[in-house]
Amino acid sequence: MSLLDARVPAVLLRIDRNPFHHGTLGAVRSLGRAGVEVHVVADSAGPHSRSRFVSATHSPPPPGASLVEFAAVLRRAAARIGRPAVLIPMDDASALAVCRLRAELAGDYLLPDQPVDLAERVADKAELAAVCARLGLPHPVTLIPENAAQAADFAWQLGLPLVAKWSRPWRVPTGSGLRSTQVVRSAGEAQALFRRTEEAGSRLLLQAFLPPGQDRDWFFHGYADRDGVVRGGGPGRKQRAWPQGAGLTTVGRWTPNPEVQALAERLVSTLGYRGVFDLDFRRDGTGAYHLLDFNPRPGAQFRLFADTAGVDVVRALHLDLTHRAVPDGNPLPGRDFVVENYAPLTALLPRRRRELAWHARDDLVPGIALWALWCRHAVRRLSERRPAPEVRIVRQTGAPAYLNDDERASNF
Repeated sequence: MSLLDARVPAVLLRIDRNPFHHGTLGAVRSLGRAGVEVHVVADSAGPHSRSRFVSATHSPPPPGASLVEFAAVLRRAAARIGRPAVLIPMDDASALAVCRLRAELAGDYLLPDQPVDLAERVADKAELAAVCARLGLPHPVTLIPENAAQAADFAWQLGLPLVAKWSRPWRVPTGSGLRSTQVVRSAGEAQALFRRTEEAGSRLLLQAFLPPGQDRDWFFHGYADRDGVVRGGGPGRKQRAWPQGAGLTTVGRWTPNPEVQALAERLVSTLGYRGVFDLDFRRDGTGAYHLLDFNPRPGAQFRLFADTAGVDVVRALHLDLTHRAVPDGNPLPGRDFVVENYAPLTALLPRRRRELAWHARDDLVPGIALWALWCRHAVRRLSERRPAPEVRIVRQTGAPAYLNDDERASNF
């Protein structure tokens, strides 16, 4: 007998066009292996679409979609499926839209009973700073400039380097060159970022820099069930990241940490949060764990926390929403998670109890598709970095300098 109710399908929703989002593939495999019919509402260009566990793919809402567009896409998918399904947002924009649309989607989808604005409050990094201050949780000192001059003043006040974040990173347009989080090393950089506020679509936050280091970066994944009990996850230590010190986890390990666990459970309980969540912490020099991010959806490395009962946060969600008991499995501390395209050498080292992001013996095609796509990506990035050929202007004595067409265009 299957652990999960295989009569109830699952729908994974992701508006982000990043083809290298390994968390989507992790959710496809986790549910598919349990016998659940898995539908994916996301861009079909990613390796996840090649998994043998995908039952069907559906076109996603466009980037920057309105709630009306989200609702229309999800209603079309529900009509094709023909029966209620568990809906699992896989990125922030999708999680926020689903939270807002919960009442409207209730007839077609099973969803956690979540306060309508809570996901947005915790995902917005400016709001999260206020939540931490109100609850007395450690959080890096955060200032929000109102103009470029103040951005420079705050940079000197906080000390350099500092961290710059866009409060609503899901609004940052693709291809803009803006990153959701980056280290700023001068007051001029802070001013330059502030001047792109309108383009970024949200407020700029300047935050005190907590230096990374060995044993300082931690995360916690969990699922808060209908009673607020946290299940299906645990604390993990970020061993490597990309970009280094301020990026996604490329190598992580399940590591017991009672203090991080207590902070996570206290936060979720106080807020009344229900559903899957992913928290990031950084320990400072005094030993205090500062909450950096609250993601109201599965983290990309959630499969790290599959316990002895085979439960992870995605399976816990499906079990709870279909009114099945979530079994109490034992944690597996020491288990590793490795993202091969960012940490290929680590992935090649033999180790028991390791979860790879892309390769799986029972689902080989997505891993093969990943490397083909990654090689094309690498070649494109290298070609973009290649310097333009130098153009030399030769002028005769006493004659005016003539520009070629490209040079003329750059001056007007």
